[in-house]
Order: sequence, then C-alpha cells, then structure tokens
Amino acid sequence: MQPIILKLLSALYFMLPAYVANMAPVIVKRINIFNVPLDQGRKWKDGKPVFGSHKTWRGLIAAVVFGAAVFALQQRLYVYDFWRSISLVNYPAQPAMLGVFLGLGAILGDLVKSFFKRRRYITSGKPWIPFDQLDFVVGALLLSSLYYIPQLWVYVVLLVISPLLHILVNHIAFYLRIRKEKW
Repeated sequence: MQPIILKLLSALYFMLPAYVANMAPVIVKRINIFNVPLDQGRKWKDGKPVFGSHKTWRGLIAAVVFGAAVFALQQRLYVYDFWRSISLVNYPAQPAMLGVFLGLGAILGDLVKSFFKRRRYITSGKPWIPFDQLDFVVGALLLSSLYYIPQLWVYVVLLVISPLLHILVNHIAFYLRIRKEKW
C-alpha cells in the first residue's frame, strides 16, 4: 500500500470512534428515551438557549456508547494483519477509556460549537462553516490526548479530510431524508 494512502487510512481509522459518535445522535433520534435537552431549556444571559433543544441526553449517551463500541471493535480487529497495518495504536493495549474519550470528546466539541453558534444567533441545523465540520474532530483529539497524542501529520490529515467527509456524509444523509439540512 502506498505510504500516503496508508497514512490517510490510519488517521481516519483512529478517528472512526469519533466519526461514529458524531453521527450517533442522528441515528438514535427516533428513540424517545433520554430525549431531554442537556440545558434543560435554560437560557444564557443573552436570552438564547445555552445549547438548544436538539442537544439531548439521548444524543450524548449515544455518542459515548457508539464511540466506545467502535473502539471495542477496533480492539478485536487488531489481531488481523490489515487492521493492525492501519492502526496508529496497539488497540488491545489501550484502555477502553480512549474510545470513550474519542466519543465524548466528539460530542463535547459539538456542544461547545453549539453554545457559540447560539451566541451568534445561528439557529439549530443552519450551517456555520467551518466550525460545523471541525468541532467534533477538535473535541475528540483534545479529550483523547489524555491517553494518546498522535504525530503532527495525523492532526493535519484529520483537519483537512474531516470537513470534506463531514460535508459528503451530510449531503448523503440529506438525500436519504435522514437530515433536514445538507450542512
């Protein structure tokens, strides 16, 4: 495999728990359990919601569970040559908290972005480029750095490729009628 393709796959594979965690709230949106806004409907000093009604306990829990589940799968796949060849870390040797932190970091990054989005009077679901595409990546990388700090090239690859993937996935979800907005 070409070195550039290997690096690309390795970076994307490392971030896979965060990617899935970022999609988790949309995947579970029809489940009514824990469908309670994280901000409990509270308003900030400016009179706007802290996060908004779309940021729920259901989404946060799903993000953490999905991120941890993907990481657990990566731990099991590590025994196979292909998966080991694209792994940045020795998954079986890593604590499960790395997967939890990738998932939790992704959703916390989204929450921080949502907080500032509301301050800028941008309604839920409306695009805020490039922050909508990078929030979960930055959050996941920051929180997961408590367990693992990738090399600089990984950050570069993820910060360049993730926004493109995010836009592509959201457009596909829009055309499949899973999302109301393309962005």
